[in-house]
Amino acid sequence: MRKSRWGAVINLIVIILVPLLVLGFMMPSLTGMNKEVSLEEREQLENAIRRAAVACYAAEGFYPPDIEYIGEHYGVRIHDDRFIISYEVFAENIMPGIRVMEKYK
Repeated sequence: MRKSRWGAVINLIVIILVPLLVLGFMMPSLTGMNKEVSLEEREQLENAIRRAAVACYAAEGFYPPDIEYIGEHYGVRIHDDRFIISYEVFAENIMPGIRVMEKYK
């Protein structure tokens, strides 16, 4: 009778510990994948803003005066809740400085 009680305890420990260990080993890789996705999204947004600015220059003869103009006239969705966008205009005939950074939470 003693062996069956120890067997039940060992089974319970295995049932609880194995999933926790597996999850513990998976967490770093899941975090890394999340960072890769964020980096890709940031790069895609920056490229979309840059392409819209060039398209505006080609169609209208000037670079957009601000980021809102790009959103309104060229359909680029700006994710204000996730990204900080630096859009620096020097002159309407010179490509603006464009930089997208992720907000830290």
